[in-house]
Parts: sequence; C-alpha cells; structure tokens
Amino acid sequence: MKTERKPLEGSIRALLIVLGTLCVALGVLGIFLPVLPTTPFLLLAAICYARSSKRFYHWLITNRWCGVYIRNYREGRGIPLKLKVLTILLLWLTIVSTAWLAVSEWWLRLIMLGIAVGVTIHLVKIKTYKPKTKPSPLAGKYDSSE
Repeated sequence: MKTERKPLEGSIRALLIVLGTLCVALGVLGIFLPVLPTTPFLLLAAICYARSSKRFYHWLITNRWCGVYIRNYREGRGIPLKLKVLTILLLWLTIVSTAWLAVSEWWLRLIMLGIAVGVTIHLVKIKTYKPKTKPSPLAGKYDSSE
C-alpha cells in the first residue's frame, strides 16, 4: 500500500488475476488446514490483484473476514494476540493428532513437528497488533471531587 501502481494490461493481467484467485482459494483452505499457510497466500493474492485489478484488490482488502488482517499485516501493525493464540492452538492440535493418529513413520512425525515448531516461531515473532481503544464518551465529564 506504499505506492499505487497502474494495473497491467493483457495476458499478464489475466494471469495475475488467475494467480491471485488461486492464492485466495489456497489461503482460505489454509484457515482450515494448519499446515497450509494462510498469510503468505493472502498477501501474494493482494500483490497479484494490486498489479492486475483495482476491483479485486479492493474486494480483498475490504473483505470482512480477511481484509483487516491483510491490511494490518501489510502496514506492519501485526496480528492480534487472540488470533495468534487461536492459530497456534489449532496448529498444534491438528499436527499432534495427525502425527499420532494417522502417521506411523517416526521421520514423518518428526517433519510434522518441525513444521509446527517453525510456524509457531514465525507467528510468535510477528508483531502483536494492539488496537487503540477509544476513550469512553463519559470520560472527563464526571470528576470524583464533585
């Protein structure tokens, strides 16, 4: 969102729209499959749409489910603590249950746990977004000395 470029034309534009749409689909899938990363796909979709279609880009960054998330991440504000905790919890729940219930090879379990550790470290290192609280409309109206 730093500089606004003019969208590309022709077949490159069409390719970027298709790629952006594929990235949105993979990002949405990543919400439900913890091994598939959501954030990189949504950010890549935003880049593709920014270069190809103002309409699709606007739709993505104003989307009620992921728009604020993408804007906060791209603008360096980070991810809310509640979302970080939920993501890490779901990640570990899914990885551990899959590793011990569906995978019998020890080396696959080790790879899955390594992925979980890597994703957890990445999420913890991302800045935690703290929304600014609005002052109460009554703040300052009533003084305790009265």
